[in-house]
Amino acid sequence: MIGKLLHLIARILNRIAFGKLRVTLLRLRGVKIGQRCLIFEADFSTEPYLIELGDHVAVSNGVRFITHDGAVWIYRDEYPDLDVFGKIKIGNNTCIGMNAIILPNTIIGENCIVAAGAVVKGKFPDNSLIMGNPAKRLMETQMQKRLYLMSPSKFNLKKMSDRQKKRVLIERFKIVK
Repeated sequence: MIGKLLHLIARILNRIAFGKLRVTLLRLRGVKIGQRCLIFEADFSTEPYLIELGDHVAVSNGVRFITHDGAVWIYRDEYPDLDVFGKIKIGNNTCIGMNAIILPNTIIGENCIVAAGAVVKGKFPDNSLIMGNPAKRLMETQMQKRLYLMSPSKFNLKKMSDRQKKRVLIERFKIVK
C-alpha cells in the first residue's frame, strides 16, 4: 500500500512540480514556450533559443529537437568553420509522440499529431497527422479523431482511480492474474 502511494505521489510530482520546473528551466535556456504545455523528458538541442512551442503543446519522453546539421563534419577539411542551423516551430494544440525527432528548419502547424518515432523535417500544415521516417502527412487530425472515437480500445478512465482503471483494463483485455 505504501509503495503504491509513493508511486502515485511521484507521478503527481513529476507531472506538476517537475513539469513546471522543466518548463521554467527551458525558458531560461531560451526555448519559447506557450501556455499550458506539458513537457516530459526531451532533448532541446544545443541551440534551444531556436525552438518555439505554441500553446497547449505536449512533448512526450524521448523527443529530440535538433537545431543543427552535424553532417557538415565531412566537409570540415575543406570548410573548417561550416555550420548549418535551423529554427523549429511547433503550432498550438499539438502533440509530439515518444522518441520523435524534429530536425532543423521544421514548421509543424496547429492541431497536429506527430506519431511516436517520427523523423520530421519540413513544413506541415495545420490539422496534420504526421508519421514515419521520413515523416509524411498521413491524414487530417479530424479523421484521426473519428478513428479514436470509433475504436474498441477507447475508454473514459480519466476520472477513475488507478485501482478502478486497472480493474477495467484487466477485465477488458482479459488478463489472467
